Amino acid sequence: MLGHVEMHPPAYRSPHPSPRTAAFFDLDKTVIAKSSTLTFSKSFYQGGLITRRAMLRTAYTQFLFLAGGADHEQMERMRSYLSALCRGWNVEQVREIVAETLHDIVDPMIYDEAASLIEEHHTAGRDVVIVSTSAAEVVEPIGKLLGADRVVATRMVVGEDGCFTGEVEYYAYGPTKAEAVKELAASEGYDLSRCFAYSDSATDVPMLESVGHPYAVNPDRALRREAVLRDWSILTFERPVRLKQRLPGLSMPTRPALVAAAVGAAAATAGLVWYASRTQRTGKRGVFARV
Repeated sequence: MLGHVEMHPPAYRSPHPSPRTAAFFDLDKTVIAKSSTLTFSKSFYQGGLITRRAMLRTAYTQFLFLAGGADHEQMERMRSYLSALCRGWNVEQVREIVAETLHDIVDPMIYDEAASLIEEHHTAGRDVVIVSTSAAEVVEPIGKLLGADRVVATRMVVGEDGCFTGEVEYYAYGPTKAEAVKELAASEGYDLSRCFAYSDSATDVPMLESVGHPYAVNPDRALRREAVLRDWSILTFERPVRLKQRLPGLSMPTRPALVAAAVGAAAATAGLVWYASRTQRTGKRGVFARV
């Protein structure tokens, strides 16, 4: 049975609620303008975790990702490379790097349009769930930053020595995203026919078709074709903005809060867009994290 990680008290629920609904958001190029984990390569280089050559390689990968995304074969090649790259990284060190640099790196990349949608869904009484192939150690703090209720993300295995083994525990990619959405709907009582989903990638078609209201956001060519064929709405997000600029009164989490948001998990690798993790020290965590 998959567990939930509590990061704050659950919101009040009416004793006689109507069927619950949720809005499921892909993260990279849907809510934020770049790859959430590839963007951390400079921070990992400065922290001594990767070489300058590896940093430049992840920068090039970021360019390719922004230019046209990556098909399944390209993603698998990168997955193998990045698995070898992060093997042996100390969890505590990478957690601190992510916590220290999260706001400077991620906050300026958040699409204003996506932040507005998240607010609208919350106002309508829907849960907001980030469903991302990116590593949980980056996605969970970003989810907290955005005010998301839960995240579903890729997880890696952490060994007894507190370091990444390079193995994958849960891979949130393609059909497994749709499976996670359906499992979460079953456990939380979401009526998927009334739920929403947003993504930029054709690899997320299974997730999009699992809800009643799918949206293609800044779609790649394959997803645009699919959206036209299926008569799905197509949205264009193009205004990255800092949350502090959008919401001057917003109280941003402190560094300890960000570390707590990772809840003992390893931090993301320099481009670990396709990886998974296991809870360090206390053992295996559930796929779903409540932020």
